[in-house]
Amino acid sequence: MSENKQELQVAALKNGTVIDHIPSEKLFTVVSLLGLEHMTTNITIGFNLDSKKLGKKGIIKIADKFFCDEEINRISVVAPHVKLNIIRDYEVVEKKEVRMPDELKGIVKCANPKCITNNEPMATLFHVIDKDSCVIKCHYCEKEQKREDITII
Repeated sequence: MSENKQELQVAALKNGTVIDHIPSEKLFTVVSLLGLEHMTTNITIGFNLDSKKLGKKGIIKIADKFFCDEEINRISVVAPHVKLNIIRDYEVVEKKEVRMPDELKGIVKCANPKCITNNEPMATLFHVIDKDSCVIKCHYCEKEQKREDITII
């Protein structure tokens, strides 16, 4: 086979969602954040694919699943420049870019060991202070965290 023909062949998606431009090292975190391991529909995951923008990227194709904004925006914490393609009848009908929400509920662990969320059975809540550089602030103890310090629950 010639080098030009050595491409990844993935079945076309009739209806569903394609999540593209995921940094390879964040692919499985995105799978977990979206709860894809619990789905029963057909899911195709591409890992370490060549990308002009990222060098290497991940892609996820999920058949017959359309995410609401709240679900998909959860992944902005780990993969801020992900592109979403909504597919209906084999055609891209909508393209979206993931946006950081104003609040993050139950996604991120507070870095303050004395925070009530680390000592009581309750969900975390963070307010997004800076969406571009991903600075978040705990609602309860007001500790600020940057993207590189964030731990996903």
